[in-house]
Amino acid sequence: MVLAYSSGAMAKSNKQWLRRHVTDHYVRKAREQGYRSRAAYKLLELDEKEKLLRPGAIVVDLGAAPGSWSQVAAARTRPGGKVIAVDLLEIAPISGVTVLKGDFRDVKLLEALEGRRADVILSDVLPNLSGIPNVDQARASDGVFVLKAFQGEAFDEVLQRLKHDFGKVSVRKPEASRGESRETYVVGRNPRKMDPLQAPQKTGVSL
Repeated sequence: MVLAYSSGAMAKSNKQWLRRHVTDHYVRKAREQGYRSRAAYKLLELDEKEKLLRPGAIVVDLGAAPGSWSQVAAARTRPGGKVIAVDLLEIAPISGVTVLKGDFRDVKLLEALEGRRADVILSDVLPNLSGIPNVDQARASDGVFVLKAFQGEAFDEVLQRLKHDFGKVSVRKPEASRGESRETYVVGRNPRKMDPLQAPQKTGVSL
């Protein structure tokens, strides 16, 4: 009886999610405008408010699949920009974007940058910041870091770490984020110069 109830509840939940997804304003809009997911509108709004992207900028998109943030970044950094999309999952080719399959801590990200540093690093995935030193290698001294974070138990600790690493940190929740979602985006600017021999402040999160 318990299994049958759980299965039925799950099926009902899936139907509700599917119904909401099909009727979602941003899902329909993404299809009409050729974006791979509704997440594109989160970055578009963040960019309008934070002025993240500019022509000629070098952008690294971490956890980029299916690629909607890379689509936005490629359009907004033309002419002369470079966008590198990195994910463990396959990403279908995107015009004007270098796609890398693998872990962003691999040396091939630095190779793709060809000796340059990123002006903007984007991450629209659940944070696993254990590779922050590798991100620091790729980021320009005046670069911007945009990270998804969820309001909850560990949020303050993530925020504390970012404030330790950046001179200016702001928190945004785009209108395109679903109302019931706890997701927010943290924008870090003015990276502090880190002493390589100095360990970062300890928090309860793996950074």
